[in-house]
Amino acid sequence: MTHRSLALTSVSLLCLIFATNVAGQSQPVPSHPIVLHAARLLDIKTGRMLKPGEILVQGERIVEVGTSVNRPADAEVIDLGDRTLLPGLIDAHIHLFLHPGAEDLQTVQESVPERTITATLAARDDLMAGFTAERDMGTEGAGSADTAVRNAISEGRIPGPRLRISGNAINILGGHEDALGYNPEQHVLPNANYADSTDELVAVMRQQFKEGADFIKIYETGADSLKDGRLSTPYQYTEPQLEAAVKEAARLDRRVAVHATGEPGTLFAAQAGVVSIDHADQLSDETMRLMKEKQIFAVPTFTIFEYFADHAATSEQGAHQRQMLDVKAKEFKKQIAAGVPMALGSDVGPFPHGTQAREFVLMVKYGMSPLVVLQADLLNGAKLLGWDGQIGALQAGYFADVVAVPGDPLQDISALQNVSFVMKGGVIYKIGSPALNR
Repeated sequence: MTHRSLALTSVSLLCLIFATNVAGQSQPVPSHPIVLHAARLLDIKTGRMLKPGEILVQGERIVEVGTSVNRPADAEVIDLGDRTLLPGLIDAHIHLFLHPGAEDLQTVQESVPERTITATLAARDDLMAGFTAERDMGTEGAGSADTAVRNAISEGRIPGPRLRISGNAINILGGHEDALGYNPEQHVLPNANYADSTDELVAVMRQQFKEGADFIKIYETGADSLKDGRLSTPYQYTEPQLEAAVKEAARLDRRVAVHATGEPGTLFAAQAGVVSIDHADQLSDETMRLMKEKQIFAVPTFTIFEYFADHAATSEQGAHQRQMLDVKAKEFKKQIAAGVPMALGSDVGPFPHGTQAREFVLMVKYGMSPLVVLQADLLNGAKLLGWDGQIGALQAGYFADVVAVPGDPLQDISALQNVSFVMKGGVIYKIGSPALNR
């Protein structure tokens, strides 16, 4: 039995990190058992904190969890010290093909090969931040290039989270993600695929499924404006059109997610039975009732709103974004009270990849307890991504997707911004001090 401990001198810890931190490469699953030991382990389903916590990992799966587990003779024991073991984090709304800067110009100025390289680096950064599963909500003009990134990760050729991908999102002509404000004679590429009728919508979906999409993302509302504290946003597809999209996806056992910030588009989406309403800035009572009844997830994405407010080009734009964030925060409390199912998604991409654990902090700030936020992320996130029973909990038979954070995240949720250990599918991608692993 071999042992690794993080209760080391700074010099020996640095050597350990150099030997074991494999952020830039993918590694084979170890053939020997691994026992993870830490001061605490969170049972996410019950909310109970085990003290201490141990996990026995064999291959890519968890074999045993408890305060003390079996230690086979050939097991490697890794002592993570005063840390809490958690399931690998889930981000249900990301954009691997985006980086900070004007989104429309990235489509115009950067080739798809260049953007694919950007996406592979973003996937690595997200994994190293503890996000072992993610849902890529559109390549923003890079077509089905996310299929290649997902497949390379799944095949172990590059490091990254487990991915559900949508290819390009779908949009109407002149809609929210069209190339607006340019000389029309230049034929500037939009950030989404056009579909202006039910038949076109189904045809585009079939093409995206052919190219490898796991689900479909549809832009249902935009552009947004505020008047007297009320959100106004035009819908893009009618309820029958969205229902046709949901039925077409269901034919292949797939699902539809929508970008939808307010009414009536959010109501149309709920009536049609989409799997998630992303952003969900303002929801009517009827929309919230339907979402609770049908278990349609709201994905708030607070972090992107905060980032845009803090990085606005002008003071006027900043004031507008802060007003939007204030409206969103007030509405979020209503949604919690109404029992709307929640999942965690940050909309990372327009802000730097690997920093999206800020979303946990903001969801707590605006009304949820740390445990409820973690359950929304891990339990609901696993359901939303279609991996329920496989990820999102530290449980025998689940994938060995495990992270460790300093202290107790139930007392200080910001601990999730300092993930110091990352294992995905039994492979260790990060081990050691957060400061030394940056």
